[in-house]
Amino acid sequence: MQEGRIRGVENRRVARAAGVVGLATMLSRISGFLRDMVVAAFFGAGLTTDAFFVAFRIPNMLRRLLGEGSLTVSFVPVFTEYLNKKTKAEAYELANVAFTLLSIILVLVSIAGIIFSPLIVTIMAPGWYIDRPDHYHLTVFLNRLMFPYIFFIALVALCMGILNSLRHFAAPALSPVILNICMILAVLLLMDYFPEPITALAVGVMIGGVLQLAMQWPFLAKFGLKLKPDFNFANPGLKKIGLLMLPAVFGASIYQINIFIATILASLLPSGSVSYLYYADRVVELPLGVFAIAVGTATLPSFSEQVAKGDFHELKGTINFSLRLILFVTIPATVALIVLRIPIISVLFQRGAFDIQSTLLTAQALLCYAVGLWAFSVIRVIVSAFYSLQDAKTPMIAGIVAFIVNGICSIALMYPLKHSGLALATSIATAVNVVILSIVLKRKIGAFLDREFYHSVFKIFLSSLAMWGVIIVIEAIVPWRNEGHLNERLLYLTLCVVAGMAAFFTAARLTKCSEMTMIIDVVRKKLVWAKPRNNG
Repeated sequence: MQEGRIRGVENRRVARAAGVVGLATMLSRISGFLRDMVVAAFFGAGLTTDAFFVAFRIPNMLRRLLGEGSLTVSFVPVFTEYLNKKTKAEAYELANVAFTLLSIILVLVSIAGIIFSPLIVTIMAPGWYIDRPDHYHLTVFLNRLMFPYIFFIALVALCMGILNSLRHFAAPALSPVILNICMILAVLLLMDYFPEPITALAVGVMIGGVLQLAMQWPFLAKFGLKLKPDFNFANPGLKKIGLLMLPAVFGASIYQINIFIATILASLLPSGSVSYLYYADRVVELPLGVFAIAVGTATLPSFSEQVAKGDFHELKGTINFSLRLILFVTIPATVALIVLRIPIISVLFQRGAFDIQSTLLTAQALLCYAVGLWAFSVIRVIVSAFYSLQDAKTPMIAGIVAFIVNGICSIALMYPLKHSGLALATSIATAVNVVILSIVLKRKIGAFLDREFYHSVFKIFLSSLAMWGVIIVIEAIVPWRNEGHLNERLLYLTLCVVAGMAAFFTAARLTKCSEMTMIIDVVRKKLVWAKPRNNG
């Protein structure tokens, strides 16, 4: 009884943390879509947007590799161990040492990136160096302008690791909103001041990076931590982080690496291919970021605390619950993205320079990314479990296998399916990664999927089929028209989404899906807590 009560408390703790991160990420994704709408309307899907997306992809990928992809997952388990087994002063000293060393490394990386930008762009887009010299030079210029962004955003990732370990999730999750606002304002206010208008976007990126880092400082101070230089690089905790981080650069970021490879290969395909993949990836990132990454972010401190206490039975229970929670969202999201892929792209981006043809080609990529959404989501929890165990080697090895699979599939599929083949290759590779890691994790800690897990997944599938059926009925009654007015297209999409969600949640409630019960319970407790108390 006591064990079940403890597990229930931890599950609710994870669900609440995931809710905070999910809500904050939802705001960042909405602002991100507004940003992409502005970019699509002013620049479309062509040569200049391809140049910007390639140039931005490089520092952004480094952010995922050095920041969220490896630093956070390496830092949180060690920092949490210090918080549980040592004094807060020792934990904060570790944070200062990590901050100092990371700052030095990032300055060197930024300088190297600016100097070697022509070489980097040549590797990223080899087709442009020979066939499109003007395109190539614009990309080099934009890349040099944005490369120092990695300095600011990787330090934001360190702050995120610290705050998440202290169970504060909102500020780091909200920081991307600042970046999106800066980019939107830069396009609207600054583009007329540059010979090449898209330069304004790059300026917005740099301003956003500075403000994102500044946003974290007050929240760190609230916990009594003011990051300052500390050159005690002999700190044993730093060595632990380093040993985890080196393989984590590859293992935790394989999805982003595969997207990076897709960008390189897309530069060999017809103009616009890079942009189609970018816009489709942005749509997939909505459910992925709002919930899957939210759960992954929320679970890492919980996993790390359970491992630090040696409570592996509870660890398995939390992994099981986290996977069920993720699939409760990603399975219906997959169905919705597949069925409504054209309406979604059309409503979000089809305006100005982004025409119907761009919508159809982007929707093809979205279909191929959507079939892998479950894998993109589940991998976040599985990898977090390995890093809480301070095992970075296994995700790295699995990542190498997935990387090879992605390369083979990309080359095999990119010519018959064009850019869609590259998206499909990413989905296949990530699924392979999930299977490998799940098998190894089971051998490492024992079975973590029980009968309740499979019952829940079955109920989620049934509820998703109910949602799909409702959308099909709406399509039969009110057919979709690509050339319809924006208001007409928006009304159709809104009707499908609202009716589909109502059908899914109703079916989940009727089948007594445990995740639905948990979400309702958390919401009810929040509402009760928020009610004003009568002190009279």
